[in-house]
Amino acid sequence: MECIYCMVITTAPSRDIAEKLAEGILELRLAACVQMAEIRSFYIWEGELQKESEVALYIKTTEAQYSKLEAYIEEHHPYDVPEIIKLPITGGLPGYLNWLDTTTGTP
Repeated sequence: MECIYCMVITTAPSRDIAEKLAEGILELRLAACVQMAEIRSFYIWEGELQKESEVALYIKTTEAQYSKLEAYIEEHHPYDVPEIIKLPITGGLPGYLNWLDTTTGTP
């Protein structure tokens, strides 16, 4: 079965930047919903252990909008290599999935 919906995860270094990303994404109708959560990230970058406070963004969208969304995040994100992970949505409440379609302008 072809998946036509997805959730994209990215992180931002601050709430202000996360909110600006979310607002731009929604204004351009690249997604229907962006949720945010304060997190603490541990990762290796340039050979060093990093420990940072970040804001995770959980972005609900359609496959049709994914490439534009990815390009938008890359262009407007302050990180050299932002986290952009796409997870397929394989099911859901039909009314919710329809809302994703109508909000993003997906036929």
